[in-house]
Amino acid sequence: MAEAGFALPAEEYARQLRRAAIASVIGTTIEWYDFFLYGTMAALIFPKLLFPKEDPYVALLQSFATYAVGFVARPIGGALFGHFGDRLGRKATLITTLLLMGIGTAVIGLLPPYSVIGIWAAVLATLMRILQGLGVGGEWGGAILLAMEWSKREQRGFITSLPQLGVPFGLILSSLVTTLFINISGNGFESWGWRVPFLLSLILVAIGLYVRLTVFETPLFQQALERGELARAPLVEVFRTHLGPMIWSMLARVVENGGYYIISTFLIAYGTTFLKLDRSLLVNATIPGALAGIVGVFIGGYLADRIGRKRVYLVATVLMALYAFPYYALLNTKQSALIVLAVMIGLFIWGLLYGPQAAFIAENFPTRVRYSGASLGYQLTAIIAGGPAPYISTALLSRYKNSTPLSLYIILMAVVSFIGAFFLHDRTGEELG
Repeated sequence: MAEAGFALPAEEYARQLRRAAIASVIGTTIEWYDFFLYGTMAALIFPKLLFPKEDPYVALLQSFATYAVGFVARPIGGALFGHFGDRLGRKATLITTLLLMGIGTAVIGLLPPYSVIGIWAAVLATLMRILQGLGVGGEWGGAILLAMEWSKREQRGFITSLPQLGVPFGLILSSLVTTLFINISGNGFESWGWRVPFLLSLILVAIGLYVRLTVFETPLFQQALERGELARAPLVEVFRTHLGPMIWSMLARVVENGGYYIISTFLIAYGTTFLKLDRSLLVNATIPGALAGIVGVFIGGYLADRIGRKRVYLVATVLMALYAFPYYALLNTKQSALIVLAVMIGLFIWGLLYGPQAAFIAENFPTRVRYSGASLGYQLTAIIAGGPAPYISTALLSRYKNSTPLSLYIILMAVVSFIGAFFLHDRTGEELG
């Protein structure tokens, strides 16, 4: 195992690789469950809970504004935890991000409504959303490095795609729990039923912490530590010597990041507000959609090791652009089966993008600044794509009252992503040490 820089017996190495992969998947699933849960409630509950006196479209815009704050906080979390991840190690940093996310999510579940504390309801929700953003901002880089820095180069694309499964797993879990409590609480969903999914996060966090404590630090980080190769100021070094890869990584993610939140989060607002569909249908549609996304991630990660990260990514970007108009055409039929199909196709294409993305980005940075560089390249996109996407889509819908501008918006994002991916280096099969 000279390649990994960690002299372990084959059996122990295999055990640690399994633990690293499992810990990454479970941790990211919990983090994204928390993050997506807020997005679902931002569409279903928060307009009435936080802004009850506003016009429905205005309340929805205000609700998505608090939602977008979490995306602004994500690159800050990426920079903060990237620094400590590159200085102190991946494992300790990942434990901290999980705790931060769990606390923020649980407090949201205890928030009093606007009728009790007035504007402070929105203020507290925003502050907790910032905590969520900081947590998930630091989570991704550490989780994918925990898996990638334990893997062999010939399987690095696939192994690094496994933590990416936390996104569709988190979406499935948040959708299932939300649907469960919509049915259990009935008319009480808007008063107490929506709170339980947030409070359940504490149990999930406890499980995640237990799993992560069983994993060793990554061999590549230990190698850099032993050789005295750690960067003193990782963030400064990234901007000084790896600014190009960081920018191209950020742009390459635009359609993946923005498109995902349009399909998984704005879908609910579009369906309930514009198409006047039942919210349960829309929440449930994300479950088979997420399953299709899981298949896409597996295929994208597998192909990344076979034909290269960049080739898979560019093809998937084109597919996302081609699907922009058919997606809304299927939704506009208001037919349940076609709505589910629309979400499944969209999230499958998204999975093809997301599978190879982690390796595609992280391999462009050396071990000494990999956590900081990969985190920033990944999380900065949240400010220009994922966070604003539901808000911009809502504003376009409110003004034009049809889906054509929404499709054009997706195509524009795809063009930006194609440019970013084209200029990002493909380091398939190269050594990481």
